[in-house]
Amino acid sequence: MSVLALIRDHNTILPLFLHIAGAMVLVGALALAGVYLIASWRSGSVALLRSAYMALFYAALPGYVVFRIGAAWIADKEGLTDVSNVTWLDIGYTVSDFGALLLIISLVIGGISVRRMNRGETPSPVAARIVTGLVSLVLIAYLVAVWAMTTKPT
Repeated sequence: MSVLALIRDHNTILPLFLHIAGAMVLVGALALAGVYLIASWRSGSVALLRSAYMALFYAALPGYVVFRIGAAWIADKEGLTDVSNVTWLDIGYTVSDFGALLLIISLVIGGISVRRMNRGETPSPVAARIVTGLVSLVLIAYLVAVWAMTTKPT
């Protein structure tokens, strides 16, 4: 890996760093939110549920934005924008787009739940379970994408 970094064009180092750093923040925030959501199920803690929703909003969403900006930038720098027969790139774009949709749905449901909590109402356990399922699904999909990006299957 370090040998490849030495022969890589220096113009692609920053976009690749942003792409990887954003992906790490995104996957880490999803894992954190998933652990908080499961723990809130078991304990009934409103604080854990609120922390899970805040992790999605304040870490996963910005991580996704940085990750996608870096991905588009590195694809443009390396001339991968017109390539349509690269399997690992297709997997990455498909999972990224599908994951964004599920992340937005999770953020909307979580935002409604946080708003209810701020008004003093009890949060909906159904909403928490839906968000837990969506976050788990997105996390698994992103782990498959990480596998595709590192192994580059044909």
